[in-house]
Amino acid sequence: MLSAKVRRKIAPSNGETDNSADKQEQLLLSATICNGEDLGPFVRKAFASGKPETLLHNLRHFARSKESEIEEVCKAHYQDFILAVDDLRSLLSDVDSLKSSLSDSNSKLQSVAGPLLTSLDSYLEAQTVSHNVNLALSLIFSCIKLSELCSRSNYHLSRGNFYMALKCVDSIETEFLDKTPSSTLKRMLEKKIPEIRSHIERNVSKEFGDWLVEIRVVSRNLGQLAIGQASAARQREEDLRIKQRQAEEQSRLSLRDCVYALQEEEEDGLSGVMGDDGKDGYGNGGGNGLLGFDLTPLYRAYHIHQTLGLEDRFKQYYFENRKLQLTSDFQVSSMTPFLESHQTFFAQIAGFFIVEDQILRTGGDLISRMEVENLWETAVSKMCSVLEDQFSRMQTANHLLLIKDYVSLLGVTLRRYGYPVDALLDVLSKHRDKYHELLLSDCRTQIAEALAADKFEQMLMKKEYEYSMNVLSFQLQTSDIVPAFPYVAPFSTTVPDCCRIVRSFIEDSVSFMSHGGQLEFFDVVKKYLDRLLSEVLDEALLKLINASVHGVSQAMQVAANMAVLERACDFFFRHAAQLSGIPLRMAERGRRQFPLNNARDAAEEMLSGLLKQKVDGFMTLLENVNWMADEPTQSGNEYVNEVMIYLETLVSTAQQILPVPVLKRVMQDVLSHISEMIVGALLGDSVKRFNVNAIMGIDVDIRLLESFADNQAALLSDGDANQFKTALAEARQLINLLLSNHPENFLNPVIRERSYNTLDYRKVMTVSEKLRDPSDRLFGTFGSRAARQNPKKKSLDTLIKRLKDAT
Repeated sequence: MLSAKVRRKIAPSNGETDNSADKQEQLLLSATICNGEDLGPFVRKAFASGKPETLLHNLRHFARSKESEIEEVCKAHYQDFILAVDDLRSLLSDVDSLKSSLSDSNSKLQSVAGPLLTSLDSYLEAQTVSHNVNLALSLIFSCIKLSELCSRSNYHLSRGNFYMALKCVDSIETEFLDKTPSSTLKRMLEKKIPEIRSHIERNVSKEFGDWLVEIRVVSRNLGQLAIGQASAARQREEDLRIKQRQAEEQSRLSLRDCVYALQEEEEDGLSGVMGDDGKDGYGNGGGNGLLGFDLTPLYRAYHIHQTLGLEDRFKQYYFENRKLQLTSDFQVSSMTPFLESHQTFFAQIAGFFIVEDQILRTGGDLISRMEVENLWETAVSKMCSVLEDQFSRMQTANHLLLIKDYVSLLGVTLRRYGYPVDALLDVLSKHRDKYHELLLSDCRTQIAEALAADKFEQMLMKKEYEYSMNVLSFQLQTSDIVPAFPYVAPFSTTVPDCCRIVRSFIEDSVSFMSHGGQLEFFDVVKKYLDRLLSEVLDEALLKLINASVHGVSQAMQVAANMAVLERACDFFFRHAAQLSGIPLRMAERGRRQFPLNNARDAAEEMLSGLLKQKVDGFMTLLENVNWMADEPTQSGNEYVNEVMIYLETLVSTAQQILPVPVLKRVMQDVLSHISEMIVGALLGDSVKRFNVNAIMGIDVDIRLLESFADNQAALLSDGDANQFKTALAEARQLINLLLSNHPENFLNPVIRERSYNTLDYRKVMTVSEKLRDPSDRLFGTFGSRAARQNPKKKSLDTLIKRLKDAT
């Protein structure tokens, strides 16, 4: 790394430094003077340094240098200067002659211009007068205009046209107040203009205050009208749907092509409530309507305050007053039941927001959308809390339904104006279960009263309208042919009474579920309908059957009622589907079993039990049978004749009210019971022994019963008649076995399954033992001579032995 070389600097001597500084200062001073600049800095510097002599020295030096220059210039132009002086002297004589000419011209000009100056003075004086006159005229005209404006302002004030009065006052203030020459008039205007404005503001505020009071009544009426129109529109929709369902049902049942045209009706709206005319041109969609829905005072007050420069204050004043009114509308009177006051309560709120929507759309910036939305959120919150509180107290389904319907109409009405109503509908959905529980409770009471009033007698209908009201309206008819009147129905008054209760339940349930924000609600209606039928109606019928049915006629009537109610249940589910807007094919696809199974089975069981009791009374005549008869009876035993008379009478009576399937099941049960009684008599201890003749007499009895079953083929089908005969199968098979030449075939599984499948081998053994007569041993030992001579006896003995071995 190379080291830097430092050169030695030689400082100049002090004398040389001072001379160079003086020269430099002289040059700067000379340049400043030549340029005509200010010498102040040099003077201050000289005195500040304490060397004014240097400055004087430099100034003298500069003066000397300039004197020499002047002298040189003068020397250079001396000759020219002399020539110039000579020229000036030669011109002096010409100047004198010119001076005398000018003097003469001036004299002539003075003599001529004198009269002109006098005329000019007169002209100027006249011009001044004219100017003053013109000024006076303009001021007079200004005063006239001012007077006209004042007069016009007073006229508008007297007519209540405050905006035009304010425009006149503004014109006076801007155009004439500062230009008014009269101080008195000016002071008067300065005093009166604020007074006029204050007067206008007071009057407009009073009108606005009156409007605030009036609009509350108008809002309530307006809300009621709007909700009424929504209700009418809903009713038209319901009527249209009913017609459409009827047309669809006709097209489903008919092969004819049907053409449907949906008639569109123009929405009424509230156009008839709102006019367009208003004083001072304040129409803005608010005018005078059928209910006095007039926004003119509001818009006039708003416009006047805008003109007065008080727009923001008025907007705040309006919002605060309307908010106070809404808060007051939220008050629910504890003195009046909510059921009576709920329409007024909700109509007041609906009218309030209909008015606010109109003001929002036509009132300019009087109220903002955000402010309206905040008011609506407050209103929704309060209405939800009121509904929650009131619903929690209600214990009547009809009351809850009435309020729900009105709230849903409120939602439909306000949704048309763009207000969200989902929160209100959520509250309604939340209380769906409570409503249906109350409805089920009401129906339980009504059904109990209807059943308690039943006299177990067939219903008599004297007029066609009664038939239509009690049969056709529930589709209970079995034929499309209208019967002759008076008409005796197969059911009692309980059936149409219960049908009306169930139909009312369906309609109330659908009414609650519809228009509540849920589009598909058939499953909910069906669930509660199932509960009504299976829990309420079924249990009530069971209670009736167990507690109030004491005779065959009563039991038969209840069984007939159950058969009719089975058809009614099909109608209930179809009716619920139609009201819910569900196609019938979809409703039928999801059908379940008959919901009144328990009551139907109990009714048939009760009828069968009572019939069996009756039959048991006749079957006691079995004790009169001669079990050791010398010869078989040809016409049947006494008991069977009595039973046959009773059964034939029973069938002829029952077929008038009982449906064939019910009659078949009951009669089959009774015949089966008779068969059991016959077998039981043979097995019983009262019969110690019997012979073949007695068995042949029982065979005749069974043939008579089978003949009775065959005779029912006209009432039943052949298959059903055969089922009647199968009810006697046990007795028939036992008698056939006892009369058989080869009873040991019972031991053959194939033959037993084909011909003796209802017999129990223990019963067969017991009965066979009784057929053995000690005096004439038909069933002797295998080694006896009689056994060798009687193959049938041998066969029976073999059967008994094998059966004993099996046991």
